[in-house]
This record gives sequence, C-alpha cells and structure tokens, in this order.
Amino acid sequence: MLRAILTAGAVLAALLAPATAHAEETGQGIPPLTDRQGRVLTLHGWNIEDKTHRGEEALTAVTERHLRDMRAQGFDFARLLVFWDDLEPSPGQYSRGYLRKIERILDWARRHDVKVVIDAHQDVFGPAFGHRGMPEWATRTDGLPFTTHPDDWFAEYFEPAVQRAFTHLYEDEDLRRAQAAMWRTLAARFAHHPAVLGYDLVNEPMGEQQPGEDLETAARRIEREQLTPMYNRLADAVRSADGDAWLFVEPTPIVGEGVPTGLGRVHDPRVVYAPHFYNAAMEAGADYDPGAGWMEAYERAVTAYPRRYGVPVVVGEWGPPDSSLPHMNRFYRDAMASLGRYSSGWAGYVWCYGGGYCAVDGTGAFRANKELTAEPYAEAVAGTVRSAGYDPGAGVYRLSYRAAPHGPRTTTLSLPPGSWRITAAGDARVLRGPAGRARVLAAPGAEVTVTATRG
Repeated sequence: MLRAILTAGAVLAALLAPATAHAEETGQGIPPLTDRQGRVLTLHGWNIEDKTHRGEEALTAVTERHLRDMRAQGFDFARLLVFWDDLEPSPGQYSRGYLRKIERILDWARRHDVKVVIDAHQDVFGPAFGHRGMPEWATRTDGLPFTTHPDDWFAEYFEPAVQRAFTHLYEDEDLRRAQAAMWRTLAARFAHHPAVLGYDLVNEPMGEQQPGEDLETAARRIEREQLTPMYNRLADAVRSADGDAWLFVEPTPIVGEGVPTGLGRVHDPRVVYAPHFYNAAMEAGADYDPGAGWMEAYERAVTAYPRRYGVPVVVGEWGPPDSSLPHMNRFYRDAMASLGRYSSGWAGYVWCYGGGYCAVDGTGAFRANKELTAEPYAEAVAGTVRSAGYDPGAGVYRLSYRAAPHGPRTTTLSLPPGSWRITAAGDARVLRGPAGRARVLAAPGAEVTVTATRG
C-alpha cells in the first residue's frame, strides 16, 4: 500500500511539474562544498556498514579492504553507518570499544585517503522494532500497536508505535538531551581525526502523521516543526566539541518522490543538505522508466532548499536493489548526469561484496552497470570551477576553473583504473600523483582547462 501511495504521488508530481530546466541552470545558486583550505570538493563514494553485528562484534564486517578497494576504483568518500544503540547501550554508558572500532575504520580511511562522514543511522527507529538505530531505552510507544511487514520493511515506519516513538524523540526533553549528549560524545572523540569530513545527524528521519494529513503534508510539517529544531539542537551539541566539521542534514525520505522539503534554516555556517535518491517503484523491484519524469521531479525537489538557504548538496544514498534490469544502464547514465548538475557529490548504497544493493561481487568486480559510477572527477579544485563534466561515450573529462589568487595552488583529479592522458591548458602544468590521481599546479588567478582522455 505504501509503495502504491508513493508511486502515485511521484507520477502526479511529474504531471504537474513544469518543463525540465536546462542542465546548466539546475545547479545555479547552490554553493559548492569546500575543504579546510577553501578548495572546492567533489565527493564520489559509497556507504559502508555492518547492520548485522552488535556489541563485541559490532562493525566487524567492515574491513580495511572496503576502503582500499573503493580508493583503487577512484572513490574518495565513505559514509560510515554507526548506531546509537551500540554506542550507548545503557543511558549514559558509552561503549569505549565501539568508539575504538569506529576509530580503526577512520584510520583505514586516512591511510587510503578517503574522506568520511559519520552517519547516525536508524532504520524503523531501532531495535525495539527489529532494526538498528535508537536504543530500546530511548523508545517510547505509549502502548500503540506494531506489526511487522516482512515483504516491505519501509511500511513499518507507518505503524502507530514507530510513529509515536519519533514524536517522543523530538518532543521529550530527556530524550532531546540524550541525543545531544550522544553527538557531543562522537564529536569530542573524532573532532581532530583527519579522515572526518562531517557528521550526518540522523538517517532518513520520519515522524507521526496526524489524522486527515496526506503524506506530503505530514512530511513538510514534521520537517518544519520537528526536524528543523532537532537539527539546530544537534548542531549546537556538535559545535561544543567540533567547530569545523560539516553537518549533514536530511529531509524525510518523501523527497525521493519529488516532494520539496519543509525544512527550515539550520543556524550553522557549515551545513550540507543531504537527501537520498530513491524511487519507490524501483525499490519494490520495478525497472527504471526514463519517460516517467521521476528524475526531473527529484531534481526540482532537492534543489529548492539549497538555493533558498545557500548550502551545498551531497546525496547520502542512492542506487536500486537490482541493477541488472533492462533499463538500468540508462538509469545509471541519467543518474550520474543528474547528480553532476547540482550536487557536490554522493555516496552510493552500498559498498559490499555480494548481491542486492552491493556495489561489487565477492571477487570485487562491479555488479551490472555499477561500473558506470566510476568516472573521472575533480576531488579538490584550488579555485573557482567554471564547468566540469564527463562524456562517457568519448571517454573525456574536462574541468575549467579560475585558479585561486592565493592559498593552495594544486588541484587533484581522481581517475578510475585504466590509461588516462592528462593535459592542462593555461598557466598550469600536470604533476605526477599517486596511482589513480593527477595533480595540476596553476599560477594564481590563471584560467585553466584540464582534460583527461581515456587511452
């Protein structure tokens, strides 16, 4: 039922939407993500996770191989899933062992030059409902019913007990304090770790529909009245321990169906809007329909907020469960082009070795069509980007930028495995870099065009 409601909403949004904007217009008014030196960043990477193991075995499914293999394919970014229920199994009692395991993964990321966003993940609230996320001690349901949906776990978000648990998390003062303390603990531990780019404050937050509300109205109210205050509270908590990292804030997952968010301003200078990029029909096993207008509706939805509030965009999750369907080659090509128009990057779901959502199989080879995510891009540009894009048919990537008048002078490109010829036009020269990367040194203020051509 949920999938039908969401899919019908997406079709309606597509029918009512105006004509698609030109590609060059889509990202206008959206600022780029930058690093501590002011270089413009582009992130291409994957989620890494261990949802299965808990306690002493938590995070054991994530190994150094994950970071090493991602970097070898040209990816510079990982969104690391962590769970509050593992971090704080009892109120006020934080697991030192869990913090050490997170740190070990961050150390691997540093070794392989991968930037990490630490994601406070939840699915269907947490263990009280058979999933991961908020601890059982922080779950309050007022005795409302809960029924599992084995064939559609996302529908469990609409069970009364789950919805009420979100309301208590947002509204109960003691739970507010506990959530803020959890984030202060994480930020204090990892504020100075060189691999940490930022923190994703809550994964796919949901809430409680009120009688008579449709899904879109409920989502916008929850985002406006509950998520916005929560993000401001958590931002204050993080800033008490870490004054530098980027804070990633998510709308409800309803944005994936082309519904603009109701989020308000988060009062912090380093906020990233981090929506997810999923389509309900495809999540349920359907093939991509290029003519349905979903991707165009999604672009319009996710670009409204960052334009209004002047924040960068990084898509925190995307990718269908079955990448082998007939139109999936078209999907990945369309998705990569779309993401490149408005975002500072993305993390696919998920870097694991197997089937389903996994990026690669047990041998480490890309699963069907997912090799299309591995393309050249500029990890860090020391200047103002004029244009950037990859033509997969021709195998040519071009970057044009104006070099910064002062500060860092080196721009770094990431390259997938293979033979690449790199040239630089303008007052700049190409430097030898580590495997899979090229560096360009430009004169201050120079207008530079870099071209990478597959050999």
